[in-house]
Amino acid sequence: MNIMVESKNIAKSATAGGRIKMTPSEAFVETLVAQGVKETFGIVGSAYMDAHDLFPLAGIRFVSVAHEQNAAHMADGYSRVTGKHGVCIAQNGPGITNFVTGIAAAYWAHSPVVAITPESGSMTMGLGGFQETEQMPIFSKITKWQVHVNSPMRMAELTSRAFDIAMAERGPVQVNIPRDYFYGEGDFEIPQPQRVERSAGGPEALDTAARMLAKAKFPVIISGGGVVMSNGIKECAALAEYLTAPVVNSYLHNDSFPANHQLACGPLGYQGSKAAMKLISRADVVLALGSRLGPFGTLPQHGLDYWPQGAKIIQVDVDTRMLGLVKKISVGICGDARAAALELLNRVKAQAKLTLNKQRLSEIQKEKEAWKQELANWPSPNEKGRIGPRQALAALARAMPKNAMVSTDIGNVCSVSNSYLQFETAPSFLAAMSFGNCGYAYPAAIGAKVGRPDRPSIAYVGDGAWGMSLNEVMTCVRENIPAIAIVFNNGQWGAEKKNQIDYFEKRYLGTNLKNPNFADVAESMGAHGLTVEHVDEIGDALRGAVKSNKPTVVNMMLTQELGDPFRRDAFRQPKRLLAKYRKYSAKEFR
Repeated sequence: MNIMVESKNIAKSATAGGRIKMTPSEAFVETLVAQGVKETFGIVGSAYMDAHDLFPLAGIRFVSVAHEQNAAHMADGYSRVTGKHGVCIAQNGPGITNFVTGIAAAYWAHSPVVAITPESGSMTMGLGGFQETEQMPIFSKITKWQVHVNSPMRMAELTSRAFDIAMAERGPVQVNIPRDYFYGEGDFEIPQPQRVERSAGGPEALDTAARMLAKAKFPVIISGGGVVMSNGIKECAALAEYLTAPVVNSYLHNDSFPANHQLACGPLGYQGSKAAMKLISRADVVLALGSRLGPFGTLPQHGLDYWPQGAKIIQVDVDTRMLGLVKKISVGICGDARAAALELLNRVKAQAKLTLNKQRLSEIQKEKEAWKQELANWPSPNEKGRIGPRQALAALARAMPKNAMVSTDIGNVCSVSNSYLQFETAPSFLAAMSFGNCGYAYPAAIGAKVGRPDRPSIAYVGDGAWGMSLNEVMTCVRENIPAIAIVFNNGQWGAEKKNQIDYFEKRYLGTNLKNPNFADVAESMGAHGLTVEHVDEIGDALRGAVKSNKPTVVNMMLTQELGDPFRRDAFRQPKRLLAKYRKYSAKEFR
């Protein structure tokens, strides 16, 4: 029997206006099929097992993970590189509460993740039963929409609506389903997916912005995540070329403009490009294209307070609530980044006939070359058996396949990689964004590899964060997912240790780590593991890991060199008033 054809026929018939008798579990699964779901991530649980049993027959792969937080990160990574929904599902109660961190990260990444949260039975809820908790309040601030399925007969309707809203509003949603609602039978119609066509924005705002850009003496474009999500890089480039405008990437969106373009200047934000910062500091008009201008992403860096205070700011975002929220703006355009860039180009052309500004182009190249040379000469000495982190990051960048997808965790070395990671295509770069949680990179890389098996998927992870995600090596081995982890092993929680150095007289409380050989641990799990102790070994190690097409952990031994403090904006020198807190010495904590 051809199960796949039968399932597709059911979905086609049930979405054509007809109603078909089926169980709520079947209606739920057929809704997933109608929405194009091919993969889900989670841990199997009794609360939804009646529906889970149907996944293979419906052509849906279930990736069984080691921890539910990582399932949500995998769904996030999958969503970001495919442009499709990422779906995670788990057991009610503790399985669902483990989703929270991953869903919060997806929220700030604007990823259309659908969290399916089976709940305790409808007739026992509130009695304090096994694995019971209220599952809606904990997601209320980190989802775009939540729905509690209040009747088995509304299973398809409400599930489908959640999928539609996740895509329309670019963010995670929650579908909460009492576990007994998967059972029974009824006549169901499976809704067809609804996709909202996005506009370029209001004509008056577009006209005003076009006039400002046409008259600008030094326009600069910030290419944000919205450019990647809208597939608008080509349109952004065309506008930049007509204006001869330098293009900078918004923080942690290094793939939002091709690095090999002559107008590309690199990323803003922590450990970003000095060229980008120096050029935007000269702007009289800034076009923030598909960027919410997050507060952390424009903080002073490298000793540069680079945000152009006197510049006119044009902000384009699909969410009207983001317009002018962080930075004072002159024009707000509520529109799709791709469509807005195209319309702005047409309107600027109507305003003025511009030609290539060779002087500005020369200035751009000069700043880029100066930053390139500074990076190349940045001191990062090796030690016996250990590599300077900047040397390691530069070697990784040189060996990186052009079509690679790279995810980065939070932490000192991973954050310094913002200076080195460059991409020519998108989507290629994944990060935990402003939620900044540890343990993000590896599961996100796994989800990305599931979504795009044709591309290498590489995670940059500090040794502290690796302790939160190394359990998913078992998932990669079991599920045959050849994701690669580059583990920066320097024996410390580097970002926090840097704060202890700068503010707490080197009292290293809780920041020193004693690690096993992570390559040996990976081998014991059935993956490929290798240890790298010299910079000359890095290129071969990365290329070999990609070529092997096996789950691989690269245990990269680094010195304890640290970059600038991560949260300088949030610290002040400590003040101790009680005598007992002024007596201890730093030696006691080393």
